[in-house]
Amino acid sequence: MRIAEAVEAYLRHLEQVRRLSPATVRAYRSDLAGLIAACDDGELAAVDLEALRDWLWQAVQRGDSRATIARRTAAVRGFFAWAAETDRIESDPSLRLVTPKRGKTLPKVATAHSLDGVLARLEQSAADGDPVALRDHAVLELLYGAAVRVSELCGLDIDDLDRERRTARVLGKGSKERVVPFGLPALRAVEAYLVRGRPTLAARTDPATGGAASALFLGARGGRLGPRAVYDLVSKELGPELGAQVGPHALRHSAATHLLDGGADLRAVQEILGHASLGTTQIYTHVSSERLTASYRLAHPRA
Repeated sequence: MRIAEAVEAYLRHLEQVRRLSPATVRAYRSDLAGLIAACDDGELAAVDLEALRDWLWQAVQRGDSRATIARRTAAVRGFFAWAAETDRIESDPSLRLVTPKRGKTLPKVATAHSLDGVLARLEQSAADGDPVALRDHAVLELLYGAAVRVSELCGLDIDDLDRERRTARVLGKGSKERVVPFGLPALRAVEAYLVRGRPTLAARTDPATGGAASALFLGARGGRLGPRAVYDLVSKELGPELGAQVGPHALRHSAATHLLDGGADLRAVQEILGHASLGTTQIYTHVSSERLTASYRLAHPRA
């Protein structure tokens, strides 16, 4: 069996059996494409530890980051473990492949004060009733207020919101459903958009593509709002505040950090974020402690 043929079977397994999201499957496909190219799409059974080490060395020589190499190594190890379990190969050559340690990079986090300014500016822009401005204000309020992923936000339907309880039902990674709370500012922004903005956007439906009758957030042509548009919006509004190109995840990072700063229990934050592992959530405790240390060094006379 050729490597590419085995990779396709593995990707089908990830999609149909493990039920990983399309975006995650695409990421695996991209990571494993490098292995196929490095081995000239030879026979799967012919790949040994030396070939895998050569593949890693090529990545180092290209200047790939440690995080990228670690991610691709994890993808390759998962692939070969599956191939061994399904008897496509006799033994797993990746068992002794050393995964490079990731560099410790903390997520970019906006201050609560700076986010208040951004959201107040968006609210002011939406005051004249422009449907796109109303939508954009609601999008950022809900991203920050509910700490959801961009895919979760774009997948929301109107019926997923319980406005009385101020909760949203979202579909997270691995098709896991959870209910997340959001605050009054997000509720007010969403209600204003639903009453004054969404009907106008829905009326702009492109006959060629059709609309999205159930979708909460709509694009300019009446279809479901896509992640790319949300990335562009967040980058435009939040990028100047952080001095870097940022995406929707920056609002999720900020929400998690502000929750912990405000005294929220770590496990409660884990539930809100939908993390499978508490270790994933713990990075935000490091963000909080670093900010505390920075404040101490700036303020204490004997720091």
